[in-house]
Amino acid sequence: MQKKVFQLLVDNTSGVLSRIAGLFSRRGYNIDSITAGVTADPRYTRITIATSGDDEILDQIEKQVAKLVDVRDIKELKPDESVYRELVLIKVKASAKERQGVIAVADIFRAKIIDVATESLVIELTGNQDKIGAFISLLDGYEILELARTGITGLGRGIDNVTYLE
Repeated sequence: MQKKVFQLLVDNTSGVLSRIAGLFSRRGYNIDSITAGVTADPRYTRITIATSGDDEILDQIEKQVAKLVDVRDIKELKPDESVYRELVLIKVKASAKERQGVIAVADIFRAKIIDVATESLVIELTGNQDKIGAFISLLDGYEILELARTGITGLGRGIDNVTYLE
């Protein structure tokens, strides 16, 4: 099993995300993560899909997605030629005694404490999946009450792979 990240530029129309997810569902393909948001040009949405499978399945995914009417461009975001990021929000149970330990771990990873309550902290961290995974493992001694991850989003490095749509 191999993992690939695809970046799509699609028309910003209602149902486009549903049609793309439906293609994956109908074909039995797996979506590891999916993010979507409007681009600088409001006519288009950028969708980042992380998926996994063998080479044949990944090639089929790329070809099938490219055939969809709303899809204007599809690219593989290769790890060495791209920047990937993910956002995670983590609510950790922390009494007044434990709070300093959680804050120390957060500081090491340059995470932000965005909410403090009497018995919990909410931490925001942005980074690659390895960084987020390492941070979560260091919180092993604390009770994680809630966790929300955005999924991978990314862009290619430099200007060589920029797609201009008219």
